[in-house]
Amino acid sequence: MEVGKLANRYATQLQFCRFQNPISESLAQHVHAHIIVSGFRLRGHILNRLIDIYCKSSNLTYARNLFDQIPKPDIISRTTMISAYSVAGNLKLAREVFFATPLTMRDTVFYNAMITCCSHNNDGFAAIQTFHDMRRVGVGVDDFTLSSVLSAFGLVVDDERQCQQMHCAVVKFGLCFVTSVLNSLISVYVKCASSSLASSLSSASLMLSARRLFDDMVKKDELSWTTIITGYVRCNDLVAAREFLDGMSEKLGIVWNAIISGYVHHGRFEEAIQIYRKMVSKGVPQDDFTYTHFISACANGGSFQLGRQIHGYILRTEAEFTPEFFSLPVSNALVTLYYKCGKIDTARKIFNKMSVRDVVSWNAILSGYVESKRIEDAKSFFNEIPERNLLTWTIMISALAQNGYGEEAIKLFNQMRSEGFEPCDYAFAGAVISCAVLGALENGRQLHAQVIQLGHDTSLSAGNALITMYARCGDFEAAELAFLTMPYVDSVSWNALIAALAQHGRGRQALELFEQMLKEDIQPDRITFLTILSACSHAGLIKEGRRYFDSMLTTYGVSPGEDHYARMIDLLCRAGNFSEARELIDSMPTEPGVAVWESLLSGCRTHGNMDLGIEAAERLFELRPEHDGTYVLLSNMYANVGKWENVAKIRQLMRGRGIKKEPGCSWIEVENKVNVFLVDDTAHPRVTAVYKYLEKLGLEIRKLGYVPDTKFVLHDTECEEHKEYALSTHSEKLAVAFGLLSLPQGATIRVFKNLRICGDCHNFFKFLTRVVERELVVRDGKRFHHFRNGECSCGNYW
Repeated sequence: MEVGKLANRYATQLQFCRFQNPISESLAQHVHAHIIVSGFRLRGHILNRLIDIYCKSSNLTYARNLFDQIPKPDIISRTTMISAYSVAGNLKLAREVFFATPLTMRDTVFYNAMITCCSHNNDGFAAIQTFHDMRRVGVGVDDFTLSSVLSAFGLVVDDERQCQQMHCAVVKFGLCFVTSVLNSLISVYVKCASSSLASSLSSASLMLSARRLFDDMVKKDELSWTTIITGYVRCNDLVAAREFLDGMSEKLGIVWNAIISGYVHHGRFEEAIQIYRKMVSKGVPQDDFTYTHFISACANGGSFQLGRQIHGYILRTEAEFTPEFFSLPVSNALVTLYYKCGKIDTARKIFNKMSVRDVVSWNAILSGYVESKRIEDAKSFFNEIPERNLLTWTIMISALAQNGYGEEAIKLFNQMRSEGFEPCDYAFAGAVISCAVLGALENGRQLHAQVIQLGHDTSLSAGNALITMYARCGDFEAAELAFLTMPYVDSVSWNALIAALAQHGRGRQALELFEQMLKEDIQPDRITFLTILSACSHAGLIKEGRRYFDSMLTTYGVSPGEDHYARMIDLLCRAGNFSEARELIDSMPTEPGVAVWESLLSGCRTHGNMDLGIEAAERLFELRPEHDGTYVLLSNMYANVGKWENVAKIRQLMRGRGIKKEPGCSWIEVENKVNVFLVDDTAHPRVTAVYKYLEKLGLEIRKLGYVPDTKFVLHDTECEEHKEYALSTHSEKLAVAFGLLSLPQGATIRVFKNLRICGDCHNFFKFLTRVVERELVVRDGKRFHHFRNGECSCGNYW
């Protein structure tokens, strides 16, 4: 067969391979193999066709091998290779081909390919430099050139004058009537206007220029409308975006999607839902993006029933959708909808049916378990996740920290770092809160140093966590310093410091800080009032507590929740005002729950109000019969008045219901190790030395007037000696004694206890500070006690 005819035959066969699919690629490989076996010497146009086919099928290795076999590649093959590397994101190899091409060969299409490659790979400066080189050597510019260079310019522009210069260039080249060029120029103005560097005045001016360009366009296409409307959305001007939408006659789904997305992004979920409804009524086509944004609006706006309806609507109307084959974004949005609306099990069912999952899918289910407080399920699910990102680790660390699993959270944080992840500020916040839970002050200080080292010290989340950590570890001065050195603070920061003051018995200072917060125009929220009411409760500030409680709704528009009522009842009961507390309970707009009755029972325990205490306990048995605290408080009330038969009945009831009392334990950190002590402990390696030292200290403080208060022995025994011995083995005494033996002279002793400190231990520590002449800090289940020079920060009001 003649060479020319053979060449045409191969060219014709390759023509059938122009479609981008595996069959075309396979056919091209067969033709290529036949060419090699036949010994036919490839001609330029056939080589170019083969290179093009391999490039379009992403087989760049084959394409490059062919390209390298050509002694003198022509401009077509060079341009094809640059375009392929552009799509593949390999800017380095694209430049290699570009710079190896002689200047005399380069044409407009070639330069356009390189400018586009730089732009697509986010190297705006290189694209602009390539454009300048193109102009310098006299290669002509077309509309595609300017569209590409304008796209690149949008990556780096940060000044209105630069936009105006490019605008002048468009006019100079006579392309100010080409739609694609004008779309790119509008995009430049929009990107500059929405830049974080642009002032509000500059942003408005830039958007005005973009709008004038849009209004003067002879022909507008879908991209024109999309660019201008998304520009207003990105500049937070949803009113202008909505005006454009209302004035658009074309049914462009992408534009409607942009508006819905904008409303969702700005938290205006109800309006996003309204836009969707209008979109449906106008017959605008919907797609995956529409459904994803709308479902997100329902999820974040709490419109569960509406989200559920759209779920059913998609199944009924979209033929290509089945539960197993929803698109990934839609499936992820549905998972988020169900878990955010409290339907985590349904979310898990959707997740299980997904044919494709990504890290967003896994993180959504993990977040659902966390928000549902199903921490054990979250831990199990976390271990199943095949590929974790930083967010995955952060969600799990924060969940463990905030739900009492401090030690596990710290271990997970360290595991994350060992696997090569550099913690973000939120991950550090979770680890720092873990230290707060554990009372691990030294570990917290080390994390604080790492936060500064990695540049997260300006982070609000990390700063707020540090305030909480130092406060809950007993170092209020460090907490206050962390607050004062934060570059900016929010309501969470103020709440954290107010809570710290309240916990440390500085009620008056907490109220003063609250008033300062108001002067700084920081609006209080429901958490603020919880901390304020706690401060009043701990300090016995009844009048002030009433005033703040009454002002919540009337002055600040914050509706009191059950937790606020519980704090107010706690305040009244601590002061013995049971009749007023009862009136407040009766006036509640909803049925009182566990928190309210627990506050009442605790107050009754303190003041020995048996009748009301029994009523509160009975209500708690109905609401939460599995909680040990109710049984213990009621048993202690009976023990205080010597009703040992009732005590025995309560304990028998606990055994019958399988309820075990949480054992009292105390712990102290020494040399980065947490040492735990139980009541009557015998397990600690230094327990013998601790008991001997306690006995010695007991003799010394008796000389100062200390007398063991045996009414805090809640066991039926007549022997005073046995009662005194029982008091001497309380876990907080053991921990303090160990701290005195182990820490340097003069160091503050910081002990943490899971339950409320007993009255005898409280009195013991006041006397003890006069003997050892150093500060003792004890954090119990309710608050901090700072013992100095025979006094306690609580003023004996606790």
